[in-house]
Amino acid sequence: MDVILHLGAHRTGTATFDDYMRRHAEGLASQGVAYWGPRRGRHGILSRQVLSDRSDNAAFERAQSRVGNLLDRTAASGVKTLVVSDPHMIGSIEDNLSNGSLYARVAENLTRAVRPFSGRIASVMFSPRSLEVFWCSALSRCIAKGGRVPDRLELRDIVDEKRSWRDVITDLSMALPGIPIRVLPFEKFSGRPDLFLAQGAGVDAPFDGQRKWLNASPRLPDLRRAVSDRGASPTILPFGMGRWNPFTNEEHAILREKHADDMMWLASGADGLATLTEDCLRDRAGPTLPSEAQEKGQRDELEERHMARPGRR
Repeated sequence: MDVILHLGAHRTGTATFDDYMRRHAEGLASQGVAYWGPRRGRHGILSRQVLSDRSDNAAFERAQSRVGNLLDRTAASGVKTLVVSDPHMIGSIEDNLSNGSLYARVAENLTRAVRPFSGRIASVMFSPRSLEVFWCSALSRCIAKGGRVPDRLELRDIVDEKRSWRDVITDLSMALPGIPIRVLPFEKFSGRPDLFLAQGAGVDAPFDGQRKWLNASPRLPDLRRAVSDRGASPTILPFGMGRWNPFTNEEHAILREKHADDMMWLASGADGLATLTEDCLRDRAGPTLPSEAQEKGQRDELEERHMARPGRR
């Protein structure tokens, strides 16, 4: 049995992918494909507490034993491919924000998390997202869940942080030496979990006729309400109805340039550490518009302020 790890990152459609995999479990099972999602991982296999508590080795060993036994039973049941999805294997949004850095402990976290899968991992799927949108989405989600609104200096520290997706992917390759890493950019696969699975795992993925967009970034009214509910003044956030954009134009430019450098590195071979996997959708419209074009504006976040106006007649 081959194990394929889907390691996120956060805010790249992981909840949508999890929903797709659970809805199509029966069709995938007919191909010998099984799925372990984040819920299963955090509540019985390798919980977040077990992974983060380095002092309780006994609990970690018990968790590893559970995973090993379950892997053996899964393989014995005839499963040929097991897709394991949980971005918390590489870290958390909270850690990113508290450190002002992008998955700074990914190698340590992943080395610990995947020990029970040793010898079975066939490949890794990883999805980076444009840094400017990733950080906006991560910050908004954290505030909605009870985190505080960062000040201007903290935001600038995020922008000035040298670490980027290139460093994260390099750390992934260090933690999983010799295992192929397939990088599937969020912007190319957003809203298409079936295409993501097909090209990332080589599985004959069932077509998804129920397009869903789960766990979307909260909008400014939701964030102001969350801040107010905690007794703080909602005026700390700007007025508006759209998504929160805390960075200046200059800071956006810096983050975009950093991300562009990462994509160029991936496109040029990523020093042999990873493979950039693009989608196969047409860039130009034929008789039928590509699905990207049909959904443009619905899925985009920062770009939504520039949504196309209805065409003239």
